[in-house]
Amino acid sequence: MTRVALDLPLGTLIQGWPRIAAFLDGLGLTGLPPDRSVREWLADLPDARLHDMGLDREQLAAHLRHLTDSTAEVTSETIQTVTIHGGRGKSGDSDSADLVVRAGEIVCVVGPTGSGKSRLLADVECLAQGDTPSGRRILLNGAAPTAAQRFAPGCKLVAQISQNMNFVVDLTVGAFLATHARCRQVHRQDDVVERVVAVANTLAGERFGPDVSVTQLSGGQARALMIADAALLTASPIILIDEIENAGINRRQALDLLVAEDKIVLVSTHDPLLALLGHRRVIVRHGRVADVLATSDREKTVLQRLEGIDARIAGLRNRLRHGERVDDV
Repeated sequence: MTRVALDLPLGTLIQGWPRIAAFLDGLGLTGLPPDRSVREWLADLPDARLHDMGLDREQLAAHLRHLTDSTAEVTSETIQTVTIHGGRGKSGDSDSADLVVRAGEIVCVVGPTGSGKSRLLADVECLAQGDTPSGRRILLNGAAPTAAQRFAPGCKLVAQISQNMNFVVDLTVGAFLATHARCRQVHRQDDVVERVVAVANTLAGERFGPDVSVTQLSGGQARALMIADAALLTASPIILIDEIENAGINRRQALDLLVAEDKIVLVSTHDPLLALLGHRRVIVRHGRVADVLATSDREKTVLQRLEGIDARIAGLRNRLRHGERVDDV
């Protein structure tokens, strides 16, 4: 542990590093004097107590040092590009080209059902290194990821949101977000929780508050909360979204939010509006990347027309939801 950290009061260390708080709690070290420095506390810790934990003073200090250092490494992680390299399809044909996705860019993955879109996202999620059926290798900032980047539980660089995901933890929305905020060691946690809930409500059709249980959220509300959490609270720089077109959320606003936070976004979709919202789209056929197309100016014009149609359909949907009759379109 660094000299500065050793001289910190225990209360400051526990509040500033939630992983250390959980580690000490797991050892049964609770009710610690908050005003004593870590150095003083370690020096006065009874040998019998250390023996019960199966540690000596140096080992305990080493564990604390590792937790503070690994937290610093994770929070300083900056990923500017993701490269999808060297895959092959179901018949053995190679991907048509490598794909480089940059921070703040949306790339949509399109193709028929069963074409291999989810396999592509799964390769990115596990940061594949030729060890998946596709044989793809995923590079971060042009280099292979480290073992810690791939496998360390506290170093999740990829977050995924799909239409089939739901919460199972028995917490309120506020308690869930506050727990996540503590794990992320963010400052002004109450303000962050309030902002995430507010942003989620701009995406969802029906508003919800921080006192609602996450298990009581509808599918659209749950997805809206996941997206707001991923954008504003999750440290993962890479976001994968798998077919959220039927989740009942504002799709453009969701993608704009993620891009504004400089995330690298890959979206698997069958929705033409979502596909044209991306900067580029990857066409997947028979398990391989068959082509990569940049959204053209003409397609952007088509997108505007599609958004007009979508807005009219959304208006009809809201009228029906509120019990109105639809006598014209």
